[in-house]
Amino acid sequence: MNNIKRIAMLSTHGYFDPVPQLGQTDTGGQVVYVLELSKALARKGYHVDIYTRWFDKSRKQIDPVPNQPEVRVIRIPAGKWEFIPKEYIYDVLPELAENMIKFIKEQNLEYDLFHGHYVDAGIVTLDVAKSLNKPTYFTAHSLGAWKKEDMGGDPDEMEEKFNFTKRISEEKRIFKSVNAHALTSNVQREKLKELYGIEQENISILPPGVDIHTYKKPTAEEKNKKTDLPDKYIFCLSRIDSNKGHDLLLHAFDIVSKRIDDIHLVIGGGSPKPKQREKEVYNKMKEIIKEKNIERVHIIGYVPDEKLVQYYQQAELFVLPSIFEPFGMTSQEAMACGKPVVASKYGGIKQIINHNENGFLVNPKDSEEFADAITEIIKDEGLKERLGKEANRIIVEEYSWEAMADKHLNFYKDYFNNYKL
Repeated sequence: MNNIKRIAMLSTHGYFDPVPQLGQTDTGGQVVYVLELSKALARKGYHVDIYTRWFDKSRKQIDPVPNQPEVRVIRIPAGKWEFIPKEYIYDVLPELAENMIKFIKEQNLEYDLFHGHYVDAGIVTLDVAKSLNKPTYFTAHSLGAWKKEDMGGDPDEMEEKFNFTKRISEEKRIFKSVNAHALTSNVQREKLKELYGIEQENISILPPGVDIHTYKKPTAEEKNKKTDLPDKYIFCLSRIDSNKGHDLLLHAFDIVSKRIDDIHLVIGGGSPKPKQREKEVYNKMKEIIKEKNIERVHIIGYVPDEKLVQYYQQAELFVLPSIFEPFGMTSQEAMACGKPVVASKYGGIKQIINHNENGFLVNPKDSEEFADAITEIIKDEGLKERLGKEANRIIVEEYSWEAMADKHLNFYKDYFNNYKL
C-alpha cells in the first residue's frame, strides 16, 4: 500500500470544474463526491488527477483545484466541441480512452490505479487501465436497472430517453471486469443481486461523505442572520429532473399548507441557465401549483455556494422526495447542519437515516404519509430539536470526507492484486 502515490479518478460526463458549478445538466452530487474524495486523499499525501471530457474550449485542459496543489482536473477531448448528455455519450468513449492513454504517455504520467465513477467513466477506465496494465476500481453511483424499475412510464419512451439497454449491459461488463467496485448503500447491494444477479466478494459499501467544516450547526448569530427567504420554510435542493419527485412534494405540501398557515416551501437547485429538460420539469411544477392553487411555494432555481449553508441552517427541515435516489448528498449536508430530514424510504439514504431517530422515512407517493411526517416535525419543537441533534452527530462521527478517504484507501489496498484484466 505504501507504493500507491498517484491515483487517476475518472468522471467523464457533465460539467466537471475545480470549483463545481452544480445544477447544470448532469452535474450534481457525483461531481462533489469525486472532488471532495480526491481532496481528502490529497490531504493524506496522495496525488490525484481527475479526468473528464473536454467539450468547452473556454476551459483549460489542465485545471488545478484551488488550495489543493495535489489535485488537478484534466480534460480530454473526444467528439465534437459540444456538451453530450450522459445517456448518449457512449459513442465518443472509445476516442476518449484513446486520447487519454496518449495524453498520459506524452506527459510521462504514472498512476498506480484507476477509479471510474458512473458507467461512462467505468467503460473508459477499463480501456485505459488495460492498456497501461494497472488495477481498476469502479463506483456505480446509481444502477441503470434500478432506475428503470423505479421510473416506470412507457417502456419505449423511457428507453429512448435513458438508453437503459446500453447502460445496463455495460454495467454488467464493468462489474465483472474491475478489481473491485463500490456501492454507496446496502440498498444498492440488494438491488445489484436482485436485478443483475451479481453477488461478488469484491464489493465495498462506500457512501458519500460530508464537508463537516463547511456544513455544520449554526451559531446563535448564524441562526438569526436574515436571508432572502421566508422566515419559516421547508427546504428542498436537488438537480431539476423528472426522477427527483418535485411533483410528489408539491402534492404533500398542498396538504401541509392547509394545516400550517405560516409555512413556506422553498425548492432550490438546477442550472443557472436551464436547458429544455429542466424547463419541462419547472413547467410541470408550475402546472401543479396552479391547478391546486397552492400558495407559499418558492421555486428559486440555482443556489450559489455563498447562500447554501445558511439556507440549510435556517430551514425548519429538509425534504428528499426522489422516487429514485441512490443516496442523496444534499440530505447529508442538511443533517450536518443539524436539520431533520424527511426522505424517501426507497433510496440509499435509509442507510444513514433511522426512522424517528435522526429523521423520517416515508413513501413520497403517499401524499398523506409524506404530509403527516412534515407536519409532525414542524409542530413539535422538541422532536425537531432531537432529530436535528442526532442527525448532526451521526454525520460528524461517521460520514466526514476524511473518514471516507480512509475507507477508500482500505478499499484500494484490499483488492489491489485482484487482477481481472
